[in-house]
Amino acid sequence: MELSRNVALPPVRPLADFVGSEARFAVPDYKDPVRWNNRIVNNLLYYQTNYIAVATGIFILAGLMNPLAMLVGMMLVTVVFWAFITLTENQRQLQRFKKDHPTVCVAGLLAACYFIMRTFQLLLVFVFGITLPLLVVLVHASLRMRNLKNKLSNKVESIGIKRTPMGILLEALGQEQEAGS
Repeated sequence: MELSRNVALPPVRPLADFVGSEARFAVPDYKDPVRWNNRIVNNLLYYQTNYIAVATGIFILAGLMNPLAMLVGMMLVTVVFWAFITLTENQRQLQRFKKDHPTVCVAGLLAACYFIMRTFQLLLVFVFGITLPLLVVLVHASLRMRNLKNKLSNKVESIGIKRTPMGILLEALGQEQEAGS
């Protein structure tokens, strides 16, 4: 995975578009996991700045409960994620598995974080500082229906004209080809 110099954070989407009067929500079709995955990936790309703000706000509130535990917990999560990327980056079978089974990979990462944090007695950090922000973001990305601006913006990301942090993260999780579809 190569980090290019032209990585840019997209603009914050208006609140009316994110959760307000212009936003359209619907329960995804659970019988079509490919389409549901595409909705999630595309919303993660389009609303990534909003998601970063929401997750950061929840993380800060959780961090106020125990700042030292939150710092140690985030360092452990960073090590687990780095190890996952390093181990799967150059092995074709593991790259294919990441692409075909994104839920299993994310669940595996969360399980690894959970057990490591449990060992270090940092479960509250895991629940409130990691799981809660992730859950809020994934629920919104699952329920938020896409609009024309969303689709156009994701096409620009998928053809590589503009690189974003979420695009790089999704690529590391094996979801780069799903973006923009």
